[in-house]
Amino acid sequence: MDLTRKLLVAAGGILLAAGLNAQASSDQTKGHRSTTPGMSHQTTDTSHSAADKAANMPGLKSFAMKAADGGMAEVELGRLASQKASNDRVKQFGQKMVDDHSKANNDLKQAASQEGIELPADVSARHKQKMEKLSALSGAAFDKAYMDEMVRDHVEDVKEFEKASKAPGDSPVKKFAASTLPTLKDHLQMARDLDNEVKGSASKSGASKHKAATGASRSY
Repeated sequence: MDLTRKLLVAAGGILLAAGLNAQASSDQTKGHRSTTPGMSHQTTDTSHSAADKAANMPGLKSFAMKAADGGMAEVELGRLASQKASNDRVKQFGQKMVDDHSKANNDLKQAASQEGIELPADVSARHKQKMEKLSALSGAAFDKAYMDEMVRDHVEDVKEFEKASKAPGDSPVKKFAASTLPTLKDHLQMARDLDNEVKGSASKSGASKHKAATGASRSY
């Protein structure tokens, strides 16, 4: 009987130990599985970020090319205005375009370089045509045409820069768009104010000439 009890106790101990080992092994497996999804999710997030950036790259490249072209044109047109404008405020605005857009152009070059984007070295034919048309004008006619162009250009610029600043992912070109956007919005407001001013001056001048001509005809 004593031998039988000893054998039963020994067998029970062996079964208990086997059960504990099995439980420990199961816990380890569960623990490993619980961490695996997190690791997989992290890897997926990284791959999604890289995929978003790659998918968005053509759009940012197109934006950078267009922004470089427009920025160079703003500088050249600003130089023209600082020389040809008859209104002092238009002259000052032209010089501000030279200063602000020269800085923005340099910032864009740095951002594009980090992305491996090669920017155009000269303005497009479309902008050159605008310069030729403005170069042929002078006085109040130049002021009006230049400020009209500045309003149109900056409305388009603000729209394009807002879109680029909200692009998915993160990139130097996107950061450039976001940091430059407030300056462009200021330019647009200034351009609208000046555009209204030169149009008002032109209307007053036209009315004065008409009045003088009418008075002269009546004097005869």
